[in-house]
Amino acid sequence: MPEAPEKTISIGDQAPALELQDTEGARHSLSANDGRPTAVVFTCNHCPYALAWHDRIAGVARDYADRGVRVLAVCSNDAERYPADSFEAMQSRVREDGGWPMPYLHDATQEVARAYGAQTTPDVFLVDSDGILRYRGAPDRDYGDPSLNAEWLRGALDAVLAGSDPDPPNTKPIGCGIKWKP
Repeated sequence: MPEAPEKTISIGDQAPALELQDTEGARHSLSANDGRPTAVVFTCNHCPYALAWHDRIAGVARDYADRGVRVLAVCSNDAERYPADSFEAMQSRVREDGGWPMPYLHDATQEVARAYGAQTTPDVFLVDSDGILRYRGAPDRDYGDPSLNAEWLRGALDAVLAGSDPDPPNTKPIGCGIKWKP
């Protein structure tokens, strides 16, 4: 069984740069001087946790877009072993859903997931406008309770936008493990 990365970035660390293609073929990047808060959310098509939190994360993308925040959904799973997470399946999901307010990025090499130390789907990394990791973990405390509305992620975003530290800055990511390539 492939192993998860041994290292993850920590609160206060510079977030790794990324550049990935979305389901429409556009390239999206994140760098230290990006100038806007960005939630990098490792997710996928098949995990029940990721699916349960999808609408809440999409709601965050919609609700915070006019405040200069962007959400990047990233699928890093091994598509050979998990065809539901292939690039083609990602494209189909976005087309069928019709309401994706965020780019759905394909991390075919798994380099981005390894650089971040992503563990689960979902695993949320909130990076401030200077490229510093400010929050990492789950969107909220219970994937089964939609009324929580991604409260941890929203609270972290509100804090970052107000120039303060999120409380809590870390929560335990909950979900299916990233499906690493052998």
